Amino acid sequence: MKKISVIICTYNEAGTKKDVATNVSDYFFDEINVVNDGSTDETGSGIKGLNPSCKFKYIILPENSGNGFAMAIGVEQAVNEIIVYINADLSNLQSEHIGQLTSPLHILEADLVLWQPTETLIDNKVNPFKPFTGQRALLNKIFCQF
Repeated sequence: MKKISVIICTYNEAGTKKDVATNVSDYFFDEINVVNDGSTDETGSGIKGLNPSCKFKYIILPENSGNGFAMAIGVEQAVNEIIVYINADLSNLQSEHIGQLTSPLHILEADLVLWQPTETLIDNKVNPFKPFTGQRALLNKIFCQF
C-alpha cells in the first residue's frame, strides 16, 4: 500500500482549520502538512495543540502568496507516494471519501483524482468555480517530472 501525505492549505480560516485538521488526523495518513498561507487572523492558534498519530508539519508562510503556491510548498515538504489535498473549509469528511479519493491511485487506475464533496462551508450559489474546487489526490511522481 502506498503511503499518503495530506496537505491542508489555510488562509484566515481560524474557525475551520482545526476541525478539518483534527478530522483528517482521525484517518490513517502517514503525514499531515498544514500550510498557513500568511494568515492575519488566529489560524495558527489551535494547530499547535494537535497531537496526530502521524508525522505532522505546520508550515507558516510570511505573506499570502495564493493557494497554488501554498500547495506547492506543501508538496515540497511531502515525503510519501500519494499527495492528498484537503480544503481547510471541508466539512463532513468520512472514511469512505478518503477511499474514493485514493483507491484509483493505489490500484494504478489514475495518476490524479479530483473529488467534490456534497457538503462544504462554501456557498456554491455564489461560487461559480465549484467544478474547479474540491479535494485532489495524485501520485507524488508527477511533481518529480518537473
